Amino acid sequence: MALGGNPIFNGKNFRGATQAPPVPQAYGQNQYGQNSYGQGGYGQTPVMDAPGWAAQQNMTQDQLQQMYNRPAAGPAETGRMTYDDVIVRTAACLGAVMAGAAVTLFVSMPLASMLMIVGALGGFVLALVNTFKKQPSPALILAYAGLEGLFLGGLTRILDGMFPGVGLQAVIGTLSVFAVTLLLFRSGKVRATPKAMRFFMIAMIGYAVFALVNMVMVWTGAVQSPFGLSTSIQIFGIPLGVFIGILAIGLAAFSLIMDFTSIEAGVRAGAPERFSWTAAFGLTVTLVWLYVEIIRLLSILRGEE
Repeated sequence: MALGGNPIFNGKNFRGATQAPPVPQAYGQNQYGQNSYGQGGYGQTPVMDAPGWAAQQNMTQDQLQQMYNRPAAGPAETGRMTYDDVIVRTAACLGAVMAGAAVTLFVSMPLASMLMIVGALGGFVLALVNTFKKQPSPALILAYAGLEGLFLGGLTRILDGMFPGVGLQAVIGTLSVFAVTLLLFRSGKVRATPKAMRFFMIAMIGYAVFALVNMVMVWTGAVQSPFGLSTSIQIFGIPLGVFIGILAIGLAAFSLIMDFTSIEAGVRAGAPERFSWTAAFGLTVTLVWLYVEIIRLLSILRGEE
């Protein structure tokens, strides 16, 4: 895994990846699905008094041949993480996000706004809990996804009321960025190298400082615009928020690269299957962040029309 990595995976680093409990194998096979037939290591003679030796002698030729032809146990059979596991868990998390968002569509606007605040605060707390929790908890991860759904649903309803169609545009934009990023990663053209990681960390610190200052100025009323400094300051006639939004989307896209890198490292290391929930959680956090940045950028652009 690249130095630094996604903070969600840091501290875990798929430790214990080689300690997944082996599943019971048919007699005559070791934990890797290979047939031993009572044999010791290379250059050693069969152990005649090994358990089951006599039973093996009573097997017919067909039974022995069937045992020999049996395929070796794969990752799924040995309780290790696979890409399919990650896909299924991620789909479950995104389903929870969509369910939470759907709730805000069927309630009054004031209630939707309140649910948005509850989702934002609750999602933030559970994000911290899941990030620092050593072992992934499917229930807490799904609860996080549901709360983020409330937040995204309320936010989308507010902004879509101001700029009709911006919600659908943000969904399409998020899926497009995800697809392009995945294709670039799979092609090997983009990787989370140490040099790229250092740039990412510097840019993240700068973005975090701007976001904090901007939030304080909006809350204190120092800036009247709902987007704060993002729209009140312009550079060459272009709102500052456009430049910040493009930077933030780029950072979120690179965070996806780090997620993919961590997942690839976990599968290769034979991480226990339970860590597929950690991978799904990391992807969900990044996709939520990416969606928020895209819908914010689109709203700023629509507001300048």
